[in-house]
Amino acid sequence: MAPGTVILSCARIQHPSVAAIEYLARLKLGLRRGGRELCLASPSPELAELIDLAGLAGVLGVEVKGQAEEREELRGVEEEGELADPPV
Repeated sequence: MAPGTVILSCARIQHPSVAAIEYLARLKLGLRRGGRELCLASPSPELAELIDLAGLAGVLGVEVKGQAEEREELRGVEEEGELADPPV
């Protein structure tokens, strides 16, 4: 770990929300402006997935376990070809 790295334990974040993600992103930005880094320790799978969904996994340094192919497919959603042009 580099000197000036702040390690934040996320183990107690049981029900992550968008507000929690916003807080973590702002904390990361503030620390970076001060020449320090943020390291998230023990993020739950739910927190990691929400961070990934927000598009901040790379920024916050969180790796989401499991690939998209492993996730359960939603029922009633079918892929089709391109949509036809709408009538004018």
